[in-house]
Amino acid sequence: MPTLPDSACVAVIGGGPAGLMAAEALAARHGLRVDVYDAMPSVGRKFLMAGKGGMNITHSEPLEPFLGRYGARCEQIAPLLDAFGPDALRAWLQDLGVETFVGSSGRVFPTDMKAAPMLRAWLHRLKEAGVRFHMRHRWVGWDGGDATNAANGGDQKDEGAARHPAQQALRFMTPNGEQQVHADAVVFALGGGSWPRLGSDAAWVPLMSERDVPVAPLVPANCGFDANWSDYFRERFAGQPVKPVAIALTAKDGGVQHRQGEFVVTESGIEGSLVYALSAPIRERILADGEATITLDLAPGLTVQRVLDEVTRPRGSRSMSSHLQSRISLGGVKLGLLHEALSKAAFADATLLAQTIKALPLKLLRTRPIEEAISSAGGVPFETLDASLMIEHLPGVFCAGEMLDWEAPTGGYLLTACFASGLVAGRGALAWLAETAGR
Repeated sequence: MPTLPDSACVAVIGGGPAGLMAAEALAARHGLRVDVYDAMPSVGRKFLMAGKGGMNITHSEPLEPFLGRYGARCEQIAPLLDAFGPDALRAWLQDLGVETFVGSSGRVFPTDMKAAPMLRAWLHRLKEAGVRFHMRHRWVGWDGGDATNAANGGDQKDEGAARHPAQQALRFMTPNGEQQVHADAVVFALGGGSWPRLGSDAAWVPLMSERDVPVAPLVPANCGFDANWSDYFRERFAGQPVKPVAIALTAKDGGVQHRQGEFVVTESGIEGSLVYALSAPIRERILADGEATITLDLAPGLTVQRVLDEVTRPRGSRSMSSHLQSRISLGGVKLGLLHEALSKAAFADATLLAQTIKALPLKLLRTRPIEEAISSAGGVPFETLDASLMIEHLPGVFCAGEMLDWEAPTGGYLLTACFASGLVAGRGALAWLAETAGR
């Protein structure tokens, strides 16, 4: 690889996992100056929030089903995971001094279940490697000119800068006013549109559009959905978990997606891990039809016939509610869901009752706002990028993390792809700098 100029520098904009991993890849090249800029007072804020309930860093399942979690983008995510997959991530964590374990669900966690110690160790290593951090620096676009043109009094257009937009001045709004920074390459890792109070506010979308970078609309992913609860059900059961339960969603082609787990009833609808696992197809169905109907299996361990047999057993003086609780352990919020779906008279129809217990229709009206979502879908399409995640018509400009157009369910898949894309973008920036230096 050709030697880089002594003054070579790369700007990494965004201090989440993707940006920090890009910085680590870049800092591996001795003599390269690496500067990380973030609009927040400290880096990794969304990462830390995600780890508050237990830092699920990746997943232990085999690579084929792992890749399948990325849906329509699995082909584009595959080479990223080839460069830095779940096993490599665990090895990297161990090298950082963070031991991991596999939980009963197959999810991988640090042994202390915390994100903060991992982030502290990582930042220490990056600073030791010479990475410089600039907080409260919000990127607000590129300067209209470039460094060379400014040196020439603005009278002529520098052809080299035209070829390399990364060398145009990056504009940042800081506590001391606007500042301009010149870099030889730039890696953007600015996140999506979820959790804007932690920094992922999608303010980069119009700035990229100004440079003719297409951006697929950002929409909620791993999100909750609104339903039309009765006042009684909302007041009585909001906040309660529904478990065990299965959700089925029938696609327009007749295919059925089915998942089992648990979710939580909210004041407006439903949310939780089971809902997040199906949030993409539910969201797409709502976008296409204006609503989506899922079916809930409230007794996933029993067949319809077994439920019917239990429902029709003599119950004596017991109420049907007590009978259902006694015979199939169905009560509380599950019974409330049944009352939402069936009239009082319908409870007397044993066949209909059994069928509804096994396939209760629930109409979902809309996604919750993107600000509430765990992540977002949409962003810079892979078709705009080369294999190193460089924007093809903006040489020297790379993108990584959640600002790319992909999505995945919770379970460690989101973080794994963010780490991997950051590494690929960082290495891509190194290779591009070396290539341009050798010309």
